[in-house]
Amino acid sequence: MADDADTDGDAGDSLTLALAQIQVEAGEIEANVDRALEAISRAADRGADLVALPELFNVGYFAFDLYARNAEPFAGETFTRLRAAAADHDIAVLAGSIVEDLAATETVATPGDEGLANTAALFDAEGECRLVYRKRHLFGYESAESQLLVPGERLETATIGDFTVGVTTCYDLRFPELYRRLVDDGVELVLVPSAWPYPRIEHWKTLSRARAIENQAYVATINGSGEFDDATLLGRSSVYDPWGVSLASSGDEPALVTAELEPDAVADVREEFPALRDRRL
Repeated sequence: MADDADTDGDAGDSLTLALAQIQVEAGEIEANVDRALEAISRAADRGADLVALPELFNVGYFAFDLYARNAEPFAGETFTRLRAAAADHDIAVLAGSIVEDLAATETVATPGDEGLANTAALFDAEGECRLVYRKRHLFGYESAESQLLVPGERLETATIGDFTVGVTTCYDLRFPELYRRLVDDGVELVLVPSAWPYPRIEHWKTLSRARAIENQAYVATINGSGEFDDATLLGRSSVYDPWGVSLASSGDEPALVTAELEPDAVADVREEFPALRDRRL
């Protein structure tokens, strides 16, 4: 992995965020999870407090025919290994997402008794699950996701360091009302694990920046790297501050992107430019 970008911030209560843009190979579960574990270790070595992984990093988003055979319960091997890594390395981990077998899940509430879901989990530095998010908006354009998966229903938040954190997934970026709900719940940092492909580069950059600007919050988009039969992931994982300024970003190759987030920045921007207070619905 190459290091594409770093930003320096003050010590103290700042949060060092790492985005693990790993290579994702279709159906290569062991290799993909090993890359994720290596990225977690590297992020911890660099002093990160939180590391985030891409959408469906273990099976590969575009490997639709492999979803069913590689689906796991929430307490399955992939999440078990990642939560152990979080505790071992003393770092919070957003376990991007996996294909969850809802019928086999017994440890957390599910949106249905059967079917599959695109499920992300946020584990704290002790390996405890703090948040579960199942992708709400399922992609239908040249994608089988909407036929294969059950949409999520819950929108949870969690506290990591001095930040209130929320999670959305990839296509959710196109639905700004979801982010308004998170802001109303006090969220200051939104993590967006994704599998965004070429050629929609401008959509990726514009939507991500817009969600940061309009909600005056940090938005971190974590994409994968790699080629599938019908798609190539465009990478470009990025961290945007509450003004919409890009603090750090990558190209389309595997990378570990890091940025320092300041806990007072969100409140300061919202006080200086109080657009959220002027909403009229």
